[in-house]
Amino acid sequence: MGPILSTSGLRSGYGTGDVLRNVSIEVNPGEIVGVLGRNGMGKSTLMRTAIGLLPARSGKVVFEGEDITRESADLRARRGIGYVPQGREIFPHLTVLENLQIGRLVNARRGRYTLDEVYQWFPFLRERERQRGGTLSGGQQEMLAIARALVNGPSLLLLDEPSDGVQPSIVQEIGAFIVDLVARRAIAVLLVEQNIDLIQTAVHRAYVLEKGSVVANLESDDIRDTERLTEFLSV
Repeated sequence: MGPILSTSGLRSGYGTGDVLRNVSIEVNPGEIVGVLGRNGMGKSTLMRTAIGLLPARSGKVVFEGEDITRESADLRARRGIGYVPQGREIFPHLTVLENLQIGRLVNARRGRYTLDEVYQWFPFLRERERQRGGTLSGGQQEMLAIARALVNGPSLLLLDEPSDGVQPSIVQEIGAFIVDLVARRAIAVLLVEQNIDLIQTAVHRAYVLEKGSVVANLESDDIRDTERLTEFLSV
């Protein structure tokens, strides 16, 4: 079986400037692959290009063996790519339940998980399903955003900085959840992150981006080496 997601020679950016330069990565089924690097190195741009919110200027994006480089974000979501952006972007004035229901509309026929299953992952969401999303804490909003992305049963989950603005105890919960999810379900995860504890808890291997290019490939031993990780993340 080949990679669930691969990019080759990927170039994209904003306006007249390139942010990604010749980026080639692979994510295999059942893997949690990290994308590491300092701020402004192209990590979020890679995620936005992978989901189709930002067009590729050259190169390819292949998902489950099919070239999706020119497909729109909604078509990619229907294929089975879930995306949680940095900052979560839930609907703050809608309830928890309404946020989940909107997530399910992406492709109701694909959905493999019932709301009851989602509530088993994050029990507090059931307790607060009538509460507006914007009144939840940052960590709770992150969990809601993850649940919204998962409700259709994607085969690939793109997570952009899930620790951003989240208290350490909730970051630990998110890390444990990601590991458990991949162990129990047929899903792969591409994770942009700068929190060393979360990286070391969840990530199997990682790519390091610098100035829009892949400059290192880290295996499990490298990821456990805190000093080496810090070199790639420190300002």
